[in-house]
Amino acid sequence: MRIGIHVVAYNAASTLAQVLDRIPREFASKISDILVFDDHSDDSTYLVGLGYAQTSDLPLRVFRNETNLGYGGNQKAGYRWAIDNGLDVIVLLHGDGQYAPEMLPDMVAALESHNADAVFGSRMMLDGAARRGGMPLYKFVGNKILTKIQNAAAGASLSEWHSGYRVYRVSALREIPFESNSDGFDFDTQIILELLEANKSIAEIPIPTYYGDEISRVNGLGYARDVVRHVLKYRAHKMGFGSGERAFNSQEYELKQSDNSSHRTVAAWLEGRAPMRILDLGCSSGHLSEQLRKLGHTVVGVDVVELDGVHDRVDQFVAADLALGIPDTVGRDFDLVLAADVLEHVPEPELLLRGAAELLGPRGTMIACVPNISHWYPRSRVAAGRFAYERRGILDRGHLRFFTRKTFRSMAQDCGFVVTRAAAVGVPFEVLERGGSGAPRNVLLRGAQRVDKLATATWPTMFGYQLLFELTKHTGSVVPRP
Repeated sequence: MRIGIHVVAYNAASTLAQVLDRIPREFASKISDILVFDDHSDDSTYLVGLGYAQTSDLPLRVFRNETNLGYGGNQKAGYRWAIDNGLDVIVLLHGDGQYAPEMLPDMVAALESHNADAVFGSRMMLDGAARRGGMPLYKFVGNKILTKIQNAAAGASLSEWHSGYRVYRVSALREIPFESNSDGFDFDTQIILELLEANKSIAEIPIPTYYGDEISRVNGLGYARDVVRHVLKYRAHKMGFGSGERAFNSQEYELKQSDNSSHRTVAAWLEGRAPMRILDLGCSSGHLSEQLRKLGHTVVGVDVVELDGVHDRVDQFVAADLALGIPDTVGRDFDLVLAADVLEHVPEPELLLRGAAELLGPRGTMIACVPNISHWYPRSRVAAGRFAYERRGILDRGHLRFFTRKTFRSMAQDCGFVVTRAAAVGVPFEVLERGGSGAPRNVLLRGAQRVDKLATATWPTMFGYQLLFELTKHTGSVVPRP
């Protein structure tokens, strides 16, 4: 295993040699490269590093950044070097001596013993250790508060988010977009979020706390603001709000399970009906299909990508690009065609509607669910001149067509259908649980759900998050409901 030590150094001329001296010599033989990245210091840090390399048997490489890259930018340079040069493990070590080099063997060993992708040295794991080591009270309290907020928002359980003593598998770094992170001290929080999003495992071990005479270059209030903003943005992206770059690894559509959700409403409409043969267009991983099968129905699922587990949740799966229409291989004479959250993703939803009409049996019906572009949220975004596609929700970046209640009814009629039942459902509150440690089931949340449900029932075109329609083929004798 090729192990690298990445020493980030800025104005560390007085401490760098001592830090390198403290690397255990029995462990040094296992180290492939020790990288000292001098971040364009104002002092002689680079010269100290070069001088040390000439007299030491350590595998030392000394670099000087042409400009000051910042704490995060300096880390990026080292991780990029580790990836380009085939290292297996990279350890982040500070050149100011704040973290004990004596712990290097334990940090690397923990990576193997925990089978982890990253190991963080935590000053907060042992009760009282941080304060005994000289951590100022205000930093101790701030660390605790910020860590609690970050864990709650990101769904993690770390004892500390703010340690700079870390070990990463280089293979894990290859799979996360760390290059897009900040160049500042908030880089450390962003890379944790990326590891969590990529489903990488993080272990912690206790490390000693040391506060010496080094100068702190962290603006405490600005740092706190930035790291909280990052975790809240990540949580929002997991919930489906915002541009979504922090939730880069979440692709499949989750089952909407709250009482006032589209999927629960579809299931309620079909509950108690005799067993039917259902075609589920855009079935994703098949979670809604699975619910329908539990009601006694047979389901054929269609989607462009075959996601993990879909074959276990449908009776038959057909891989097809629905933008090109419904493939003949699905069969015919269905009792129900279900188009839940799919019509908005294709350039010509009319093609799917007409295709569905041809596949329905004599008494067959269709259920369609579409987002409501006249909901107050997209209305307010447009009114404020801030329209932008988002990761999920009504303004999902994958949506190609937008519907109001009136425009969908008109399109359905043009495709030979009559609306026989319609409903509007509110915001799916279960999104509050995505990316967090669980939605706070408190009075405020329950109150918000009740208000949203009442508002949706009172003014569906304004507060309806999604619109549901049950359709029958037009025969000239069916009178559409208002």
